Amino acid sequence: MKWIITGGAGFIGCHAASRFLRAGAQVVVIDNLSRRGAETNLAWLRDLGLTEFVKADVRDTATMNALLAKHADADAVLHLASQVAVTTSVRDPRADFETNALGTFNVLEATRVAADGRPAVLYASTNKVYGNLTHIPTVEGDERYAYAARPFGISEAEPLEFHSPYGCSKGAGDQYVHDYARIYGLKTVVFRQSCIYGTRQFGIEDQGWVAWFCVAATLGKPFTVYGNGKQIRDTLWVDDLIDAYEQALARIDNVRGEVFNIGGGPANTLSLRELIADLEEGLGRPFRPASAPWRPGDQRVFVADIRKAERMLGWSPKVRTTEGVRRLLDWVAEHRGLLESLGF
Repeated sequence: MKWIITGGAGFIGCHAASRFLRAGAQVVVIDNLSRRGAETNLAWLRDLGLTEFVKADVRDTATMNALLAKHADADAVLHLASQVAVTTSVRDPRADFETNALGTFNVLEATRVAADGRPAVLYASTNKVYGNLTHIPTVEGDERYAYAARPFGISEAEPLEFHSPYGCSKGAGDQYVHDYARIYGLKTVVFRQSCIYGTRQFGIEDQGWVAWFCVAATLGKPFTVYGNGKQIRDTLWVDDLIDAYEQALARIDNVRGEVFNIGGGPANTLSLRELIADLEEGLGRPFRPASAPWRPGDQRVFVADIRKAERMLGWSPKVRTTEGVRRLLDWVAEHRGLLESLGF
């Protein structure tokens, strides 16, 4: 088995690479190392046996073509390289577009032309392609919002409504990946991912909020709640996400061209307020985060309907949110020195 992972030194990418390496697969990691912690993750992967790393940017057409031509025998391209924050996309929409939309197009074209369409392409999309979902009735409780009449969450049949430059750029990539299966016969799968969290997530408050809150609370750093803190996400432990990637590739002839909403589902939801309460209990002290206005495109509720993935991939989350948060807090406590060396 041979995997190419773009963004392979990032949070999800390094976990995927470590899983595949431990299984004996050949792994090619591509990353421009622009994200905080990427070089640390790369060193970790090298300790696990990674031998092929290419410092490259998916915006570079010629480089992507050369890489896919060299590795045309790959079984899959896991395309994770991306600009990941809504707030960053608002500040610099051109860079966001070039990384997410153009970068994804480059990966697809390199796979189609340079690699003759042989590798599967698994694409990490986002729930933001559904917009802010203001048309869906919600109810407000003491600590959280909830859907008024969507017990299973948002399905893949929900109309797309890109909101924010980030939603547009990721949505453009999403639709290109989906259409390349129809028009060119590529073996593509789109994963519209909800809130993914786990260890080695060196994010900030506008991306990777579960990990950021755990890090900030443990290290005594200030953190901010945008909106009223009642917004809900379904949370998914990173290893469960990688299970979905593996199960999609194992069934690629049956699921090529499909789109899956991937998250923790209704059984694994969490509001910002609830996470803060969990941190107070776990760390034994109160927290008073700063408050700020709602961010553009911020959904009050997003819960993924994961029944299609359960049915077609034989997949379901294994790690419950309470267990995942505990694991993450333990990891942060054990790696204080590493986090502080990275500027947290």
